[in-house]
Amino acid sequence: MTNKLSGWQDTIVALATPPGVGAIGVIRLSGDKAFGIINNLFSSKDLSGKPSHTIHVGLIKDEDKLIDEVVVSLFKGPKSYTGEDVVEISCHGSPYVQQQVLQACVNHGARMAKPGEYTQRAFLNGKLDLTQAEAVADLIASNTAASQKTALYNIRGGFSGVLKMLREELISFSALIELELDFSQEDVEFADRKKFYELIRSAQTTTAQLLTSFQLGNVIKNGVSVAIIGKPNAGKSTLLNTLLNENRAIVSEIAGTTRDTIEEVLNINGILFRLIDTAGIREHSTDTIELVGIERSLEKMKSADVVLYIFDVNQITAAELEVIADMLHGNNNTIILVGNKADIATTNEIKDKFSGIDNIHFISAKNKMGIDELKDVIFKSTVHELPSSESVIVTNARHQQALQQVERSLNDIETGLNNVISGDLLALDIRRCLHYISEITGDISNEDVLDFIFSKFCIGK
Repeated sequence: MTNKLSGWQDTIVALATPPGVGAIGVIRLSGDKAFGIINNLFSSKDLSGKPSHTIHVGLIKDEDKLIDEVVVSLFKGPKSYTGEDVVEISCHGSPYVQQQVLQACVNHGARMAKPGEYTQRAFLNGKLDLTQAEAVADLIASNTAASQKTALYNIRGGFSGVLKMLREELISFSALIELELDFSQEDVEFADRKKFYELIRSAQTTTAQLLTSFQLGNVIKNGVSVAIIGKPNAGKSTLLNTLLNENRAIVSEIAGTTRDTIEEVLNINGILFRLIDTAGIREHSTDTIELVGIERSLEKMKSADVVLYIFDVNQITAAELEVIADMLHGNNNTIILVGNKADIATTNEIKDKFSGIDNIHFISAKNKMGIDELKDVIFKSTVHELPSSESVIVTNARHQQALQQVERSLNDIETGLNNVISGDLLALDIRRCLHYISEITGDISNEDVLDFIFSKFCIGK
């Protein structure tokens, strides 16, 4: 566990509910002075001898100034979120009242909490490890069922449990290697190399699975950017409106109506897809504003995870489409060809026309034909299947980078075993692997890293 950070002994206070007018506001105190502060402010009864996990109704006063009638909840450490004495004051939701209660707490010895300081204290006091603490922030920020499910499982220790098991197995074998070094003159071998091979290969498989899960985890946490591109009047804006089921973009028969990119979010099966409607791309344009829009379209296309190239099936030949498709596939993103206005001609005529090109999805954006099928194609292009509630999914780039180092260390250990290197060198490789695992869980960390992680939390959490 890391050393305690500066200021951790202070009693802190913050508004735990969103700022603004509401029915109630919850103000949270945490620290050694929390019970003393609330006892000085709560005029209705003496709270000093009241048991933990009890609720009390009464008046809050600062000196002789009556502030509000409140509900006070008491949580004595270590059986609290932070592991310290915690008091939660539920007052009326007036911003003025909330500020008066906060100021009264400060007047009696508390200081205002920094972002994430409550969860940081929970980590410092051993209530959570670092992966669980980071999952708290992910849960607060979750806006889909998939992101909520993944964060909740990690808070409950899903990811931590996998790392803990891996760490304990490596420590156990490392101890036997270290014991061998103590008896190096007697040429004894306490650590069964065959079993260690099995352990390393199992650890490599687990690490590889965790690293592979990051691709899905990144999608769950950050969503997928989808650029809708094509020539003017191909139906890009109509498709955007149809996918969103609302008139978000202006639709006109005049070519070049969309002059800038329009971004909206579509939820498909619990995953957020950021749809980007772009200006129509045509080779010759003299309109300065349209040219800027086209340039932005090309930039969005390059940075998008998925590109929907929409074309009018009645205005393009198969040969032209093949050339465009070859050009598009030169970028590092998923390309989906979407043939629009497929309701004008017969299905057989269209299929015959483009029979030499695979994976074209025919739709009519105007008449909503083939839209559900297209959503399914978009979803499956990045998400093969949704995780179960018991799936360990890596969603944090910091974890991914550390796991890459764990993977390298495990490979070095395996190479060392193959080359029958000495126990002292093997022990160094094991320690390096343990170091990177401990970086993920927070068993090894420094103040700057912790400050950076918890600074991204909201105040009051």
